[in-house]
Amino acid sequence: MGHLTLHATGAAGPETVWQRYACVDEWASWSPQVKTVRAAERRLRAGMRGTVESRAGVRAAFVVEAVDHDRRTWTWRVRWGPVLLRLHHVVRAHARGCTTSLTMDGPGLALLAYAPLARLALRRLVRP
Repeated sequence: MGHLTLHATGAAGPETVWQRYACVDEWASWSPQVKTVRAAERRLRAGMRGTVESRAGVRAAFVVEAVDHDRRTWTWRVRWGPVLLRLHHVVRAHARGCTTSLTMDGPGLALLAYAPLARLALRRLVRP
């Protein structure tokens, strides 16, 4: 198992960035790898289940473990075949707008393969 944390800082305000996370219909607007999200709910909540489909047609099942709207944090597990990743997201105010972090736990090779896409998504997430 590996562990990797990524950060991005940008001019978007923390509430704007949080809403981009909280509304699953917005994920494809800032995450270039996400084509669609299928879930019964449209807003993040603990226990939420669904699938994320990539632009390449890959589908991964997910379960949201925890959401704290006041602290702007959330954690989910994503499974693609035998690969299971646990991802923890945090949004904080910053002098230049906000900063966000993503901490990932899972197989080392999967983390290394996903990191470039995750970095790009985080940079897009914090843009105004």
